[in-house]
Amino acid sequence: MQTKEKGILSSIFQMKCPKCRTGNMFSTPSIFPLKDLLKMPERCTTCSQKMEIEVGFYYGTGYVSYALTLLILALVFVFYGLFFGLSYKNNSVFIALGIAISLVVLLQPWLMRISRVLYLYLFVKYDKQASKE
Repeated sequence: MQTKEKGILSSIFQMKCPKCRTGNMFSTPSIFPLKDLLKMPERCTTCSQKMEIEVGFYYGTGYVSYALTLLILALVFVFYGLFFGLSYKNNSVFIALGIAISLVVLLQPWLMRISRVLYLYLFVKYDKQASKE
């Protein structure tokens, strides 16, 4: 019986190991408690892929997080502008800015995690045989 291969997008959003797409990348499934937000096992429990390839590897996630934050800010402004319009006269630009900043602050824990996931997916290739071992 052949098992169905997991898609890359579902694996990323479920925060699974990039090599086998079955092992969890984080020790806790929830972002709470916040002190354990970025706690990761040393290796994947399924395929033994190292989660931190080298010392300081995750410093690069700042760039990924920055890009995702800019994307969220841009999307908020685009959607706000399409549905309500943007103007300095009625302060709608500042309302949109407040909504965008609030959304980014609320999403920050998730953004930190997904940035690590995306960054590791850039450097580790999927191996069909890894999940079967």
